[in-house]
Amino acid sequence: MDKPTGPTSFAVVAEIRRRTGARTGHAGTLDPFATGLLLVLSGAATKLASCFVGLDKRYSTEVDLSAITSTGDREGKVVEVAEPPAEGELERRLALLRGEVELPIPAASAIKIGGERAYRLHRRGVEVEMPLRRSQVHALDVIAYTDGVVRLDLRVSSGTYVRAIAAVLGGHCRTLRRTEVGPFSVDESDPERMIPPDEALARLP
Repeated sequence: MDKPTGPTSFAVVAEIRRRTGARTGHAGTLDPFATGLLLVLSGAATKLASCFVGLDKRYSTEVDLSAITSTGDREGKVVEVAEPPAEGELERRLALLRGEVELPIPAASAIKIGGERAYRLHRRGVEVEMPLRRSQVHALDVIAYTDGVVRLDLRVSSGTYVRAIAAVLGGHCRTLRRTEVGPFSVDESDPERMIPPDEALARLP
């Protein structure tokens, strides 16, 4: 599915479940403001979730480097305003984020802290020290940099928060789109077509 901005991943899955009447799940959530590829598993294929949840991801994002927000995206409150860096300084920051990195998990995330979802604590104004997560950034390329907004193409390991990368760069995600999950591309998205499990598994490395 090519998820539009607005609905949660759960809402997209629930609509497919309602339409098909089959047990339905997904292989990796997308934030409500984000768009792009959502791998949906239907019927007996839901038992294969473990084969698909750990795949690398590819994203396209626009990062506004004039402000850091509380959530790492455009929906959070501005917590720090900054002068966007020159191109040379931006490249220095990007270089530090390529390869194996440790990034703080955003406060507005679904990870559980003390048995409760972090985003729920965040909404109540409860401040917690978020844990770090080790990630692999395979590629982090600048597509364009204009007026303090950099457009990036990223290839990252599963579980990497692009919002965390934006925050470390000194900004926040203005847009976020997932274009690939492992060997699957958003260009293939078709709500009327399902890939047979054998065909999907055959694509995996």
